[in-house]
Amino acid sequence: MHEPICRYMQTGLVHFMAYPEIMKGDGPILETVRKIALDDFFNAIEITWINDASVRAAVREMLETAHMTVAFGGQPMLLQSGLNINDLDERKRMQAVDLLKKGIDQAVEMNAVAFAFLSGPYDEATKDASLDALIRSTCTLCDYAAAQCDLSIVHEIFDYDIDKKSLIGPADLARQYAEAVYRSHDRFGLMADLSHLPLLRETAEQALEPIKDYLVHAHMGNCVVRDPTCPAYGDLHPRFGFPNSENDVAELTAYLRVLFDIGFLNTANPPIISFEVKPYGSEDPDLVIANAKRVLAKSWAAL
Repeated sequence: MHEPICRYMQTGLVHFMAYPEIMKGDGPILETVRKIALDDFFNAIEITWINDASVRAAVREMLETAHMTVAFGGQPMLLQSGLNINDLDERKRMQAVDLLKKGIDQAVEMNAVAFAFLSGPYDEATKDASLDALIRSTCTLCDYAAAQCDLSIVHEIFDYDIDKKSLIGPADLARQYAEAVYRSHDRFGLMADLSHLPLLRETAEQALEPIKDYLVHAHMGNCVVRDPTCPAYGDLHPRFGFPNSENDVAELTAYLRVLFDIGFLNTANPPIISFEVKPYGSEDPDLVIANAKRVLAKSWAAL
């Protein structure tokens, strides 16, 4: 591909994964956001909850000045709290919904265009009831967001039986879920993640084709699944080319090609597609980010 990447997508970075020390809403948030905002490779950034209101204001001003598109990730809010949006205990389910409503409030405050979350664990015997609970929770979040602004609500697809063990999940179930929500909420969509495809045992075609009508956001990353004894096993998002890992230039190229084929990457309305990469052990986050940028450049050239 010889045309600029920015014609087809807004290249982003998941801030709270690249710099995991800020995932709980504290830490060097301003310093690390500034690094990303100064890098004109990135047109978008995905942030998460920020506990200090003055820090939120400073980040908002910084990103406005840098002319960056902002998306908000509510995933850490659920994962850190242990709450489950599809919990069959109604009290606990509503606790998860209420927590994500607070995240939506922050997303609106930060001028985000989208708010993402994930589904929680489930039991196979009560899977249908869990799906119903998830649909009800999602519709509540969509209604809450719609009452405030045009914020999109986005569900990220995770693995269902290895690490996060989320209900959504396999591509066919993701499509069934999206169809149910979209009937009444057209600001809802799905997020795919290259990091999760090996965990789901799905190829790019198998993961993306069934959900193409609902796909609104995508991530690029890596995982280790071939051997549970290997470092970074599971959903830890190591750098591309990590030892015994699944994704590198060839896999990202194939992923991007399918995203082109289904019309997701386009010039009329370039979507956000972000790196979700995390330093392993003592790795330097900035070097992990540089790794990702080089891999994308090689993959783009190979299209």
